[in-house]
Amino acid sequence: MSLEITLTLKDILWFLIGVGAIVFLIYLIVLFKNLLQTVKKTNQILDDANVVTKITANRATEVNEAVSDLSGALGSVANSFKGNQSTMAALSNLVNALSSLKGLLKNK
Repeated sequence: MSLEITLTLKDILWFLIGVGAIVFLIYLIVLFKNLLQTVKKTNQILDDANVVTKITANRATEVNEAVSDLSGALGSVANSFKGNQSTMAALSNLVNALSSLKGLLKNK
């Protein structure tokens, strides 16, 4: 008893296309799995960047206020030396500005 299997070129081609399609599907599944992990990590990084941006904006506002206070206090001291304002008021403004600057640096 003899068994004969006849394979045509068309059958071999269809088999190779089927194997290629299966390999391609596996490749796509792995690609999408990695893509989802990448998107999740990117979202975490963007969330962290958002937090850092908010903190930086708040600190910039605090620094701006402290610098403005210090600038005004130094202007008051300068006016005091020119005789346009009382010395006690100028020193009081300077002490307040320096204490706000110290508080800003302490919060850091």
